Amino acid sequence: MQKAELLSPAGTLEKLKIAIDFGADAVYGGVSHFSLRIRSGKEFSMEEFAEGIEYAHARGKKVYATINGFPFNSQLNLLKKHILAMAELKPDAFIVATPGVLKLAHELAPQIPLHLSTQANVMNVLDAQIYYEMGATRIITAREIALRDLVEIKKALPKLELEVFVHGSMCFAYSGRCLISTLQSGRVPNRGSCANDCRFPYEIFAANPETGTLFRLEEDEGVGTYIMNSKDLNLASHIKEILDSGAVDSLKVEGRTKTAYYAAVTAKAYRMAIDDYYEGTYDVNKYQYELESLQNRGYTDAYLISRPFEKHDTQSLDFTMQLGTHQVSGQVEEDGLYFLCKYKTLPNDELEIVAPLNSKIEFVDNEIGSTYERDGRLYLKLKQLLAQNRKVWDEVHSGNVNPIALPTKMPPYTFFRIPAHDDMGTYPKK
Repeated sequence: MQKAELLSPAGTLEKLKIAIDFGADAVYGGVSHFSLRIRSGKEFSMEEFAEGIEYAHARGKKVYATINGFPFNSQLNLLKKHILAMAELKPDAFIVATPGVLKLAHELAPQIPLHLSTQANVMNVLDAQIYYEMGATRIITAREIALRDLVEIKKALPKLELEVFVHGSMCFAYSGRCLISTLQSGRVPNRGSCANDCRFPYEIFAANPETGTLFRLEEDEGVGTYIMNSKDLNLASHIKEILDSGAVDSLKVEGRTKTAYYAAVTAKAYRMAIDDYYEGTYDVNKYQYELESLQNRGYTDAYLISRPFEKHDTQSLDFTMQLGTHQVSGQVEEDGLYFLCKYKTLPNDELEIVAPLNSKIEFVDNEIGSTYERDGRLYLKLKQLLAQNRKVWDEVHSGNVNPIALPTKMPPYTFFRIPAHDDMGTYPKK
């Protein structure tokens, strides 16, 4: 049986490596030109993207290159050059959003498989058939689609791969087609520079055009003013239903602009969910424990399983972001011998270890610290905060760039976390 693919976001070279190390079968990202995430700070240089492809291929994993922006006429020559340059890096597919770019990419780089972006809004067999005939080997379906419609598409086009989003930010507009950011700040969503205006708080006014009078409408306490703020998608509790359908080839996580910890935890949680499904040991609580540790806007299972008019819990009206159950406190460096502090660390703090699945963590107790297991989870306690420059610190905080020694070598990019509490950070805890 061919397992469904786990596809994770790769916003930077580091996040690409983390997603793969924590369980992704494939990652997606792009060099800034014609990618819908150019606001993330030019995700990759061409050299870094090439390195990322090499890293993935050496581990038997795939990389899909995003060329999913909406080009203007003045950019078509640049687009052609970009397609040819990206093809030379030998990614495993291009992700494109428009019929014209699909046709152009097929002509210029026929050796590269083509995946149709969710921006194309495919919801039915007719549209899927057209894009399949044009050369798309996979369709990333609209986020508004129902599972039963995926089944119908797969029946009609069994060789066409279908990919669905299972986790991440949800757009206020239909499949990302929103102009609010353009109107308010000139940042065009489908050109990759959305300012996420739907996440802002708004005040509501009533105007009388005859007198020019303007009244501010008062809201009941607790109702809130985040009137367009969608909750985050979380389908970890429905992986069995999705895979039982036999229609889905790839499960996709949104989030190229999210943190490295997000890349790690989402890859780990959905890797466990997929593997457990095929092994018959599916355990929802295990996956949600990890996903609840992430900052989020509240979670919803959206529309894949339920119909839109049946859902009344898809908006977060009284906050834009909340803390998860945990706070990241450290990240292990690539050498595995040191970590950088990401929050605040004191001697004898108990830090939960979040390592890639099937990692080997040696249990030790020495002058630097100890590692141990309790209730099925791994922990670290540091007896002293010994920096790489041999200085001993009484405490270290986020922003301290001195790598701190570990009592034993750990897998690169392992994270440490502590339980969150209300006075952490600037995000309100609901």
